[in-house]
Amino acid sequence: MKKVVVLVLCLITLLTTACTSNRTNQDDDIERIYLTEKYYNKGEFKEITSKDLSKLKKGTYILFTYNNYCTLSIPCDKIFEEFMKKYKIDFLSIPFEEFKNTKFYETVKYAPSAIIVNSGEIVAYLDANSDEDLAKYQDSKEFEKWLNNYIYFTKK
Repeated sequence: MKKVVVLVLCLITLLTTACTSNRTNQDDDIERIYLTEKYYNKGEFKEITSKDLSKLKKGTYILFTYNNYCTLSIPCDKIFEEFMKKYKIDFLSIPFEEFKNTKFYETVKYAPSAIIVNSGEIVAYLDANSDEDLAKYQDSKEFEKWLNNYIYFTKK
């Protein structure tokens, strides 16, 4: 009987360890990064073109791509601006039609989106085609919580 109890306890321990070490939430495994210092500024959108974006090989920034229309009950740029003003963080912004001319379009197929870029590579982005990301577009606290998984809100 003791052997059966010990065996069951061992199995429970193994299963618990396996389940907790194979987390599917990638946000928990990401180390936060600092934006390039110049983006800790006024909390404004800085309009750029696809050519400007292709020149940004280094640095860490947040890119906002948008449509000329918005079907959300609260326009997401208002949600993002609330965050930007609070922390004085500038976002680069680009119309989606122009965004389609960038390498990032291979990954981000829908707008609007907020995209975290580090050294020319996408770290994370909001997917406008995902119900899971909808709250982050409509609630500044949810957007802030999402960003906090990836970036520091104040410069070094």
